[in-house]
Amino acid sequence: MAKVTLAYNVNDSDLRNTFFEEIIPSAIDALDANTDPQWGKMSAQHMVEHLMFAFQMSTDKIEVDCETPEEKRANLQAFLNLNRPMPKGFVNPVTGTKLVELQHQSLEEAKEQLKKEINYFRDYYRAHPEATQTNPMFGELNAEQWQKFHFKHCFHHLSQFGLISQEN
Repeated sequence: MAKVTLAYNVNDSDLRNTFFEEIIPSAIDALDANTDPQWGKMSAQHMVEHLMFAFQMSTDKIEVDCETPEEKRANLQAFLNLNRPMPKGFVNPVTGTKLVELQHQSLEEAKEQLKKEINYFRDYYRAHPEATQTNPMFGELNAEQWQKFHFKHCFHHLSQFGLISQEN
């Protein structure tokens, strides 16, 4: 499995585009069902389906509520602009610490669906540049905020499975 090393820069739109177009699909292709996470309890397929759910949430496919009080959302959204990865052990506010039931028959099927969801996300915001969608922690996010969220989120989980690392 080839590991990609890249300079982490959430605010570089060209890097984010390359990340969505090339790096994530390539890393996901290299993922094996027997790959163990470096932390956490997700299987490879759980991770892929988890990322897929996040992309669906960022478009018109899945609606979620935000449990974060309105007065705290601006401070949380500021994190999206910080050039700092998500911390290990971050707990998803939607699923908590439990693993959700797998939706696909195989890792290969899930990987193909994730790639489709990434493309749908990109096409969705090209067609609806002013659209916003609710994130369960950060509240309403626009296209750029969702891109930054997905960059951080995908980098986090690809790192979890040793598929990517941050350049020093």
